[in-house]
Amino acid sequence: MSLITTTDAAFGNDVLASPTPVLVDFTAAWCAPCRMLAPVLEQIAGDEAARLRVVSIDVDANPVTTRKYQVMSMPTLTLFVEGEVVAQFVGFKPRAAIMRDLEPHLHDWEARASQLRS
Repeated sequence: MSLITTTDAAFGNDVLASPTPVLVDFTAAWCAPCRMLAPVLEQIAGDEAARLRVVSIDVDANPVTTRKYQVMSMPTLTLFVEGEVVAQFVGFKPRAAIMRDLEPHLHDWEARASQLRS
């Protein structure tokens, strides 16, 4: 699976209603660290597709969502689980650091999902 692009209008469906956790990349075309992060997020989207969706939203084109989640710097990565913000990270990080920050939340989600299936 690859990185998905969303908009203010589609955010509710693409992110908040997702049955799996969603990592949202608040980004901008003019942001150099954002451009450096894009291939890292593409790789995470592919490798972690079974337990994580990765969605990108352009802050300049989508000011409503950007304001709602109080995004002030780019890149900002926000993890949503069951429609709620559970973590937020600002700035470029390498893949290992991103996964280290996400892992506890993904593990908790997997444990809850497993209990529901039992």
